[in-house]
Amino acid sequence: MFLRTVLCSLALATAGFAQNADPMRPDPNMPRPIAARDTVWIEEMTWIEVRDALKSGKRTAIVSTGGVEQNGPYLAAGKHNYVLRATCEAIARKLGNALVAPIVPFVPEGDISPPTGHMLYPSTISVREETFQRLLTDIAESLKQHGFQHVILIGDSGGNTKGMAAVAAALTRRWGRTASIHHIPEYYDYASVKSWLEKQGIRQTDEGMHDDFAMSAQMMLIDPTTVRMKERMAAGKFSINGVPLAPIQKTVAWGKRIVDYRAEITVAAIRKAIAR
Repeated sequence: MFLRTVLCSLALATAGFAQNADPMRPDPNMPRPIAARDTVWIEEMTWIEVRDALKSGKRTAIVSTGGVEQNGPYLAAGKHNYVLRATCEAIARKLGNALVAPIVPFVPEGDISPPTGHMLYPSTISVREETFQRLLTDIAESLKQHGFQHVILIGDSGGNTKGMAAVAAALTRRWGRTASIHHIPEYYDYASVKSWLEKQGIRQTDEGMHDDFAMSAQMMLIDPTTVRMKERMAAGKFSINGVPLAPIQKTVAWGKRIVDYRAEITVAAIRKAIAR
């Protein structure tokens, strides 16, 4: 009877402990109860999956910046963010030891008031350069705190370059040898993409829109609705810079080739930067 009483008391105490455990402070060493999902995106992972990925050697974090701005009459305002969904995935998988932080969608797009640059047009959301750099700094330092050894900054819009380069330089001085951070300007080189496409037989005539074949093809790889595919087909306007976007499957295939081309260049630049 005494032993039964003791066992019952222990069981009740254990149950009470489990009920009183703080769900905001789980055991950092708890085992993963299910198989991990195959994804490189940190926001799609559980904290346990990120922990185990770090332990397995995935200690490079990619921080990408896009934008929300006017992109002509056909492309969604989040153009750069859609492109980054494709390119970051390809870059991380080609590296093999990297995860991707959530895309930073808000970047400097011009003065807010009075408006300049893209801020002259509805849909655009801008942040001040100081805000942008502080946000990138906090993101990078959060990743370092969790154990990432290399933080990679890439931007899909030209206006992001200055701030990313400044943050990389400042944190390099602050971190010393404890971790590294690199801005990779080679990622944002649409001139080389255009030249490469011309060698493949894709020649464009500039129609004066904030849009081109490479952008449209990459976006279609993620979601054809972002280039207003059906609406343009109905209006007989499913082309850009003199290049037809139909058949859809062909343009999507071009989108994958462009993403792979950009990823190869970026991966080579990342490896070179880390090796310095």
